[in-house]
Amino acid sequence: MQFLLAFIVVAPLLGAVAALLPAPPGLRGRNPDQAVLRHGVTVTGVVLIAAIVLAAGFDHDHPSKMQATTDISWIPALDVRIHLGIDGISLPLLVLTALLTFLCALYSYFSMPSGPSPKAFVALILVLESGTLATFAVLDLLLFFLAFEMVLIPMYFLIARWGGDRKQAAAWKFILYTLLGSVVMLLGLLLIGLKSGTFDMVALATDNGRGLTSSVQVIAVLAIGIGLAVKTPMWPLHSWLPDAHTAAPTVGSVLLAGVMLKMGTYGFVRILLPITPDGMHTFAPYLAAFAVAGIIYGSLACLALARPGSRGDLKRLIAYSSVGHMGFVLLGIATMTPTGVNGALFANIAHGLITGLLFFLVGAVKDRYGTADLDTLAGATGAALYGRAPRLGALLAFAAVASLGLPGLAGFWGEMLTLFGAFDPAEGLSRPAFRTFMAIGAFGTLLTAAYMLLVVRRVCMGEPTETRHPGEAQHPGGTRQLADIQAYEFAAWTPLAALTVLAGLWPAVLLGLTDPAVQKLLAGGKS
Repeated sequence: MQFLLAFIVVAPLLGAVAALLPAPPGLRGRNPDQAVLRHGVTVTGVVLIAAIVLAAGFDHDHPSKMQATTDISWIPALDVRIHLGIDGISLPLLVLTALLTFLCALYSYFSMPSGPSPKAFVALILVLESGTLATFAVLDLLLFFLAFEMVLIPMYFLIARWGGDRKQAAAWKFILYTLLGSVVMLLGLLLIGLKSGTFDMVALATDNGRGLTSSVQVIAVLAIGIGLAVKTPMWPLHSWLPDAHTAAPTVGSVLLAGVMLKMGTYGFVRILLPITPDGMHTFAPYLAAFAVAGIIYGSLACLALARPGSRGDLKRLIAYSSVGHMGFVLLGIATMTPTGVNGALFANIAHGLITGLLFFLVGAVKDRYGTADLDTLAGATGAALYGRAPRLGALLAFAAVASLGLPGLAGFWGEMLTLFGAFDPAEGLSRPAFRTFMAIGAFGTLLTAAYMLLVVRRVCMGEPTETRHPGEAQHPGGTRQLADIQAYEFAAWTPLAALTVLAGLWPAVLLGLTDPAVQKLLAGGKS
C-alpha cells in the first residue's frame, strides 16, 4: 500500500516528462498530437485505477489511522522527511483529484482547447495532478508547502497559453495573489517547525499545540491562514478567482474549482485545527464572519450577473458561486466541532463534483453558441436548451439544482451540517455570534436558489430563435437544433452526475470515512 501511494504521487510527474520526449515510432500513429493526448489519458487513467485500488485496500474499520505510510529522511539538518500517508480525511480528496484529472484528460482528447502544442498541455496537466495529489498525501510541513506551490506554475501557463479573452491579465493576477499568500504562509510554517523542533505533521497534531505558546499559535494561524485563505478563496481575498475562471480553458476551470480550491481548506483542517488549536480558537469568530460575508457576497454577485441586461458571463457566475460555496466550508471549519468540520469536508467533495460538472457544461454551451454571455444566450426568446439540446439542458438544470443544495443530492449535506455546527459551536466560542452566522448562511442558501433557478430559466427555457449559432444545425422538421451531448461528453460527465446522486442518497459512504478521523484530529491525536 505504501508503494501504491508513492506511485500515485510520482507517476504523473514521470508521465509529464515522458510527454515532452519524442514518442517511439510505434506509438506516434498518424497524428502525433493525438498520440500525446492519448498518453495523457493513459497516465491519468492508470493513476485513477491505482487510487481506486488504494481506496479498496484502505482499512475502513480504522479510518482515523494513517495508512500506506512512507517515512524517509530527506534533509537531516532540518529534520525534513519524505513522509506520506492517508486517512479518512485525505483519501476522498485523493480519489477526487485522480478522477477529475482523468475526466479532463479524456475530454481534452476529443476537445483540445486552442493554443500551443498539446505536448506542453498534457505535461502541465500531469504536473498539476502530481502537485495536487502530493498536497493531500504529504505529512511534512515543508513538503506540504512545496507541493502546495507546485501547482501554481502549471495553472498559470494553462490560463496564459490556452485561455480565452484577457488571459494574460487573469494569469498574472492568479500567480501574484497566490504567490504573495504563499510567502506569508511559509513564514508561519517555519515558525511552527522551528519553535516545536519538528515539521512532522503527525507528531505536531498529536502534540496538539502543547509545545507552542498561545502567542506563537496566534501568529502562525494568522500567517498560514492568509496563504490558505487566498487559495480557498475567502472573501475578500477572492478577486483573482472570477478572472482566472473566466479566462481559463474548460478543463482548467474544472481542475481549478474541483481540486485546487480544496488545497486551502484541507490546510485549515490538516494543519491549523490540530497543530494550533488555541490560535484557531482566537480567530474562529473572524473566520466565520469572513465565511458568511463570502456566502452573501458571492450570491449577490451571481444575482447581479444573472440579471437581464447585466452582460454577465456564465463562467464568471459559476466562479462567484464557488466563493459562496467555499464560504460554507470555512464556516464549518470555524465551528471547530466534529459536525461542522465533517460538513466542511463533505461540502468540499460535493463542490468538486458539482462545480466540476457545471464548468464542463458551461464550456460545452460556450463551444456550441460561441459565447458564455448570459444576455446573448438568453436573447429575446431564450437559449432554449430544453428544445434545442434536451439532454444538455436537463443535465445543466440537474447540476444547478444540485449546486443550490436540493435534498437528495450531494450539495445538501455539507451545507446542512455546517449550519448545524454553527448552531452549537465548540466550547468557548460565542453561541449568539455563531447562531447569527448560521442565520446569515441559511439566508445565503435562499439567494443561491434564486440565482441558480434564474440561470436555468434564462438558458434552458424559451422558444428557439431563427438565428443560427455556431454548432447549430437545421433540423429536418424545420426547427434549429444544437448538437446534444456527444459520446465523449457523456463519458466525461456521467461519473460526476452519478457520484452527486450517490453522495446525496448515501452520505454515510463519505461521513463514515471522515468522522473518525475528524474526531481524532480535534481530540489531539487521541481516537
